[in-house]
Amino acid sequence: MVDGYASQGLSADFIKTLKDAGIHFRFFSPFLKTRYFYFGRRLHHKLVVVDTQQALNGGLNISNRYNDLPGQPAWLDFALHAEGKIAQELCILCWKTWKGYPKHMKKTNCEEKEMNFSFNKNENSLVRMRRNDWVRNKNQVSRTYLEMFTHATNNITILSSYFLPGTIFRKSLRRAIKRGVKVRVIIAGLSDIPVSKNAERFLYDWLLRNKIEIYEYNQKILHGKMATCDGEWLTIGSYNVNNISAFASIELNLDIKNPIFTKQVDETLQQITESQCTLITHEHLARTTNLFKRIIRWSSYIVIRFMFYIFTFYYRRQK
Repeated sequence: MVDGYASQGLSADFIKTLKDAGIHFRFFSPFLKTRYFYFGRRLHHKLVVVDTQQALNGGLNISNRYNDLPGQPAWLDFALHAEGKIAQELCILCWKTWKGYPKHMKKTNCEEKEMNFSFNKNENSLVRMRRNDWVRNKNQVSRTYLEMFTHATNNITILSSYFLPGTIFRKSLRRAIKRGVKVRVIIAGLSDIPVSKNAERFLYDWLLRNKIEIYEYNQKILHGKMATCDGEWLTIGSYNVNNISAFASIELNLDIKNPIFTKQVDETLQQITESQCTLITHEHLARTTNLFKRIIRWSSYIVIRFMFYIFTFYYRRQK
């Protein structure tokens, strides 16, 4: 199953080749779609499950953008390979998504545990599946981030390809900073969506005033989506820190409680900030900004916020 917007360029011949090979293929249903226009919910999952035993979940789409090719380095992205019970839970989610969530289908064990905000034992780690689907009253990934912001005692690192935190997130981040939590964000220096990048840069002044470290990844497009907290646990998946992920797209993350693994991830992110990023400071921002750029960034921010409302206002939530 593929997203009706992002995969609309697939040719009929390619789809026929898949079906002729015995592959069941389906587009996620949009609200309104023509050859030139798409208006509807986005299936933003990036998930593969094999034999209900292994799963791969993260930010990677199936595309050559994620391969190093001659003269074309790969986009930066991450996925988590998981085995055990969590793979079974993810497989059930795939079945539900494919079959359309019949009302008689019971909640899985993982969903029941999520309602109590607890973790599910999975081999050597504590794991929980987290979903955002506003229409189905799911805002678990957003709650994971708020949990990090609320309970962190030492540090938070956020890697997000389209970082535009809303009012609630900004207030929670500011409270974390006041408690003495060190917050750093790793975001794109280059972007495949320029208006989004300009809108992000409009927020730089706010981030710096609140003592949040900003690192722009400068090697290629950054497409990863994850966050770590206190060297103890992390979240990784398809969720970007913005209102489209919070309210419009259907998102999937995995939360992992494993200090050894989390510290390895933190070390990887530290290496990226040291060797592949530009640290944004007040001086750097002043040196690279003028009145014209300020107007462009402010305008982009207003446009993006308007788009958030357009993409979400027509959804009817289900009980």
